[in-house]
Amino acid sequence: MQYLLVLSRLIDAFSERLGKLIYWLVLLAVLISAGNAVVRKTLNIGSNAFLEIQWYLFSAVFLLGAGFVFMKNAHVRIDFLSNRFSPKVRNLIDIIGILLILWPFCVVFIDLSWPLFTGAWASGEMSQNAGGLIRWPVYLMMPVGFALLMLQSLSELIKRFAFLAGMIPDPIGHNPHAPEEDVLSYEIEEHAGRAREEKR
Repeated sequence: MQYLLVLSRLIDAFSERLGKLIYWLVLLAVLISAGNAVVRKTLNIGSNAFLEIQWYLFSAVFLLGAGFVFMKNAHVRIDFLSNRFSPKVRNLIDIIGILLILWPFCVVFIDLSWPLFTGAWASGEMSQNAGGLIRWPVYLMMPVGFALLMLQSLSELIKRFAFLAGMIPDPIGHNPHAPEEDVLSYEIEEHAGRAREEKR
């Protein structure tokens, strides 16, 4: 298990670096969007390439950042339900979700999106809009994004099993980006869960 935890840390380090790169993609998308709007309004000049690069960047942020969000535990959870469970049960639910839902979902989307990329690459598919961009980069983001999410989910799976084996603290914990009242709520629920376990 120690070797698996080393692998998990390596995956996390990779996702962290990718996440920091994605921050810059967000800034770039904002700058391009603002610049495009200013040029259109002031000089009455427009470009479909600038419009399309905005949604290319949005796609990159959304797809390539999914694994980073998973690592940070910043994705959507049904907290009012999960907070009622003990840390052990929450981690078991995550393991089941990763194995039975997330991995099959990722495999299906990789399988469906890869032919889109290879077809666009082979044909040199271009946007139908005048002055638009080539299509294969945005198609490539789909299988790569789901592969990265699957890779990070492997790290999360290792951490869930390590927690159940008593080797590491609860990897789910609370969302570090959550408001203080949510953090306090989580800590109260965790304390109550421990108290219930002790009574048994």
